[in-house]
Amino acid sequence: MSSVKFRDVENLQVYNRLCDLHLEIWEDTKHWPRTERFELTSQVLRSSNSSPAQLAEKNDDRHIRNRVEGVNRARGESSETIHHLRIATRKFYLEQERFQNYKERYQECIRMLNGLEKNLESSLPDSDRKWVRESNGHYVTNHPGGYPEAPEH
Repeated sequence: MSSVKFRDVENLQVYNRLCDLHLEIWEDTKHWPRTERFELTSQVLRSSNSSPAQLAEKNDDRHIRNRVEGVNRARGESSETIHHLRIATRKFYLEQERFQNYKERYQECIRMLNGLEKNLESSLPDSDRKWVRESNGHYVTNHPGGYPEAPEH
């Protein structure tokens, strides 16, 4: 048996990448106007830190569905961080090239979170999974987006 503890959140590559992104953003925000201290700066720091924090909070949960919820929340916070960085770029606090670099790295983390979600869901019964792997190796969703269909009467 391997000596690596896969239950430790620090062993998740996506967790470490999200932590690194937060620390880089923190460095960048030091140069933003003080007038943004309680607005955009606070929001981007909160959301960028919340992504890895959501993984850490739910990582040791005994219930797979709760762990999946942590992954979903981390994904949402990552998307929110991209938004805040986009606004910072439009306000000229962040260079376009720097924003694009952050965006690409967050999108890679989101793809990693998608993979983590699929991996976690593999231990659930098919009926409880959002993603089910077909025989051809492709994933399909049991829960399409949008509003659920109205029940037939």
